[in-house]
Amino acid sequence: MTKHSRIFGLAGAAAIAVTVLAAPASAADPLVDVDWVKAHATDDGVVLVDFREKTDFLRGHIPGSVNSSYAKDGWRVKKGNVPGMMPEDTAKLAEHIGSLGIGNDTHVILVPPGASSSDMGTGTRVYWTFKVLGHDEVSILDGGFAAYVAEEKDGKPANPLEKGAAKPEAKEFSVNLQRDMMVGIADVKAASEKGVTLVDARPADQYLGVNRHGASKAGGTIPGAKNLPQTWTTENSGGKFRSPEALKKLYAAAGVDPDAPQIAFCNTGHWASIDWFVSSEILGNKDAKMYDGSMTEWTQAGEKTESKVSVN
Repeated sequence: MTKHSRIFGLAGAAAIAVTVLAAPASAADPLVDVDWVKAHATDDGVVLVDFREKTDFLRGHIPGSVNSSYAKDGWRVKKGNVPGMMPEDTAKLAEHIGSLGIGNDTHVILVPPGASSSDMGTGTRVYWTFKVLGHDEVSILDGGFAAYVAEEKDGKPANPLEKGAAKPEAKEFSVNLQRDMMVGIADVKAASEKGVTLVDARPADQYLGVNRHGASKAGGTIPGAKNLPQTWTTENSGGKFRSPEALKKLYAAAGVDPDAPQIAFCNTGHWASIDWFVSSEILGNKDAKMYDGSMTEWTQAGEKTESKVSVN
């Protein structure tokens, strides 16, 4: 734990029950490319999880892939009126992960659709979830499924595809919850008072207070936050992440020190996971955190916001 990491606590998560395991010795690379996937997709101990709609998956997927629903399979749950939260009870999610053929020694490759930066948020949010669950052997296919089928031959995808349903052999997946990765309202307040940068991953109109998410009770942003829209992090807002060199230039433009302690947020923790992934995993800042409750929880709790523009 770094000296900065100690400023982050866990608000209200003490009741979460977990099975304690030894942490993996090392983590997988956060991003893999199409060539890596073609070479290793069917290796023992590797499982690709495709997050496209089931009908699309059945029509054609990377050989050896399994399918999971980002919206329906328990990766995110509603707590009260706040959508998209990390489940407090991880048992059902762990059971689902095991049903995909994933055990604690499995290298998981996440395959989001990849058509846009927001698509990649499916990968980064599930990646964050695996890390919170204590599973470090996880990577994202850079560019997602769209990158895999981008290369064509005679008007058809050049890379092999497999049709039909997957039938993985279920495994046991046990949770080793990483409490220091989970951030609540009290943690955001305490961190802000200590000078930690709050990074708003939403588009500028929401950051400025012109528009807001339907589940938020107020517009604007958390006081003092910097705006680094998640669309900046990928090439032309598509599925491929920018180089570290390009990302650092964009961080500078947003007034965010890529090496300093920071907490990313958005509306429901989807876009925020993209900024967190870039800071923590691509740029290597292990003092970067993510607040999954984000503006919906913050405003529903009646916390203060600030708007840069008043349109009322």
